[in-house]
Amino acid sequence: MKELELLAELERRGLIAGVEDDAAHLAAEGFEGLVVTQDALVEGVHFRFDMLSWHELGYRAAAVNVSDLAACGAEPLALVVTLAAPGLEHAVELYEGFAEAGVPVRGGDTTVAPQVVLSVTALGRSERIPGRSGARPGDAVVVTGPLGAAGAAFREGRLARPPRRVDEGRRLAQVATAMCDISDGIGVDAAHIARRSGCRIVLDADRIPLAPGATFEDLEFGEDYELLATTNDPLDFTVVGRCETGSGVEPELSGWEHFG
Repeated sequence: MKELELLAELERRGLIAGVEDDAAHLAAEGFEGLVVTQDALVEGVHFRFDMLSWHELGYRAAAVNVSDLAACGAEPLALVVTLAAPGLEHAVELYEGFAEAGVPVRGGDTTVAPQVVLSVTALGRSERIPGRSGARPGDAVVVTGPLGAAGAAFREGRLARPPRRVDEGRRLAQVATAMCDISDGIGVDAAHIARRSGCRIVLDADRIPLAPGATFEDLEFGEDYELLATTNDPLDFTVVGRCETGSGVEPELSGWEHFG
């Protein structure tokens, strides 16, 4: 069973509810505009220490969570961090990386483990959350920056720094019909929007901006953490496609999928 299949089955059985976007929106529980997201980074799966430092790991762990908040148009408020590791001799360097991301750490936990695992919960607040289910035929598809940097960096034996698109997310959230961050690859993440919205997304390969040194194949690596949105007002963002009647994404692009 793959990750998305598990989520669909849990939702069908009523064991989870509303798990369809980059973060949980808790307005129904009385927390107006509050957005919560959680992400885990596992040594050997998401990172290796021959490719980044402890400081960079802290920044990265914060940035990938902030990216989910940005995809909801949210202003980051706080992080809660759980660190599992063989020892704590590098913990200060790690938390200095968190501090560089500019979002305060308000709590968490530490525990011993045979490998490093970081679990980060990020909280933010948004005036308008586009979600993933509002895209309609006629909408333009836009991105907030060049793609493929992560794939190009990995080919060189390093990990690219995730961008922070908080300001862009807040601007886009005012006009977007659907929005998510590009963590699994533009094809996979566009498919999330297409499936939830019940439309077809057609990407124009020639208009997708590539990062320096990146190739079209690097788009399938994922981890670009730019924002992908559908809207009838592109503002000043790069248009890379359109929404049509139908289903799926054209052209088909693979990407990262846990348990895939």
